[in-house]
Amino acid sequence: MKIILFTVLTFVLIYLLNRAYKNTKEIIFNKVSINGYGPVLKILQLSDLHLENISISPNELYNKLKNESIDLIALTGDFLDRKRTIPKLVPYLQVLNKLKVKYGIYAVLGNHDYVLKGQNLKILIETLEKYNCKVLKNENHSIVVNRRPVNIVGIDDFSTNRSDLNASFHGINNGTNLVLTHDPNIVLHMKEYHFDYLLAGHFHGGQICYPKAFHLVKMGKLPKMNITKGFHRQDGKPYYINEGLGQTGINIRIGSRPEITLHELSLNINEKESSKAI
Repeated sequence: MKIILFTVLTFVLIYLLNRAYKNTKEIIFNKVSINGYGPVLKILQLSDLHLENISISPNELYNKLKNESIDLIALTGDFLDRKRTIPKLVPYLQVLNKLKVKYGIYAVLGNHDYVLKGQNLKILIETLEKYNCKVLKNENHSIVVNRRPVNIVGIDDFSTNRSDLNASFHGINNGTNLVLTHDPNIVLHMKEYHFDYLLAGHFHGGQICYPKAFHLVKMGKLPKMNITKGFHRQDGKPYYINEGLGQTGINIRIGSRPEITLHELSLNINEKESSKAI
């Protein structure tokens, strides 16, 4: 009897692990509209690639995106955490360059990227920059979209104590403020800093939820508030947490899926702006 029970439990475990692995291949393509007035900026957000355990090949990524209208690409951190993985980043960056977006590619770093030290971290940043990614570390960059100024604010990683809000917003001009960062917990400290939309990642939607992502409670206040993915507001300001394209630790997902997000941000947002997933 014990042998039969052990055999049944083994098969059940194998089935569940196989199902959890297959979940990493079921990529969700979310489209989110931030309603307002004025021209629309279409922002492709990719987050948490974790190239050691990524869910999609460069060619598959290109095929998913090649027919989309994209104005700007935002990469919100955690590309990898091992030196030997850096060359694996190149074909993904080549794909993003093939999309020929109007206003460029912008990136911030995450806590796993900072596992790399010294020269290795420098090589990662240089690789991103070689393929036309502007890496923002507590700084901002302005573009003009249909004669409207847009400020892209890159806040460095909060979870590793690298965020500097004063530096990130220093010298910023009037316009729409689009914030890119990795750890969304930073929004709890931005009451005095204006943004029209903030994009982040970090939580992987829990990655393994049973039924909630209890293991995230050590990752700041937002998970304790059951905020780990999707669209939210803080102090009336909208922000979005992407579930990421890769996995960390074990390469499975339960109760979450890898995500690609296309945000349609209306510029000159009015006070009654809202968000909906299409």
